Amino acid sequence: MDDLAFGTRNKRGDWTPHETVKLPPLCAWPPRPVELLKWLPSYLFPWNAFHMATALAYWYWVVPDVATMKSLSWGWALWLYAVNAAAIFVMYGSIELFFYVRRKQGTQFKFNGRFPADHPSDVFRFKSQNIDNVLRTFLVGIPCWTSVEVLLLWCFANGYVPWLSWADHPVYLAALVLVAPIIHEVHFFCIHRLIHVPILYKWVHSVHHNSINATPWSSLSMHPVESLLYHAVALWHLVIPSNPIVGLFQLHLAGFGALNGHIGFDRLQIAKGVTLDSHAYAHYLHHKYFEVNYGGDGLIPLDLWLGTWHDGSKEGDARMNERFKRKRERLNAKQQAAA
Repeated sequence: MDDLAFGTRNKRGDWTPHETVKLPPLCAWPPRPVELLKWLPSYLFPWNAFHMATALAYWYWVVPDVATMKSLSWGWALWLYAVNAAAIFVMYGSIELFFYVRRKQGTQFKFNGRFPADHPSDVFRFKSQNIDNVLRTFLVGIPCWTSVEVLLLWCFANGYVPWLSWADHPVYLAALVLVAPIIHEVHFFCIHRLIHVPILYKWVHSVHHNSINATPWSSLSMHPVESLLYHAVALWHLVIPSNPIVGLFQLHLAGFGALNGHIGFDRLQIAKGVTLDSHAYAHYLHHKYFEVNYGGDGLIPLDLWLGTWHDGSKEGDARMNERFKRKRERLNAKQQAAA
């Protein structure tokens, strides 16, 4: 498949899609009901349906029985860590293997034309982005994920929070499943914007942003503080009436779903003439420019409302550069006043 039919490539080999990032019509005003109905299938499939399927699989085949979860112990906590680590190894590792190690697709649809493995950097352990990202994923990201998971299930098992049954509350819980990606969007925007405050960025979030040219293993490569804040999105289900399966779904949107923004390719060719949309472009732009697109895909367009949205267009560049210009002017004025 010729990626130049869908985008352009500059002299450095970086590929940019012709199509800009379109905000979902969920918060469109005035409402566009026909467009909303047409959009709903893409909201559910493939990614959200996949995360719900993994949550159900965990509940029936991985999560211990309630009696076991009533007591905190290393046994079931380490079991959950092992399953999470194995699942991430398979999911992230397979994408990394096919598209970054074997490079089956080359640079087709790849935003940044370079492969990190070809460019050692002192920023990373052993001068390797991949090794550094893998170590942080398994030694920080997944332990933080599992810690939140254990706390969530322990609280439900002990009756510290309401456990709504599907038999008694099917409509409410189904609605909560549909709302969970929105909860993720808002939570992610808030904690992400917080850790871009200069002092927190320096000591916390810069660890993740070292991977400017993100790959799958960059997804959960975070500082422990950021990782705990990120996965803590599942703890909202200890505040609102919920069910542990929905809580697991929320957690999987964060853990498995982090991959989407860090795949590095706009489309993955999974068969001849068949590609899978990664939904990675919006977050790629954040890694490229740092101070845009703090949220996800804009289900709730907080970036648009607060002036930090970038859709990949020339107009988006102009708005961003104007904002950066005003920021520099404010900093210069403050420095002159202090002199």
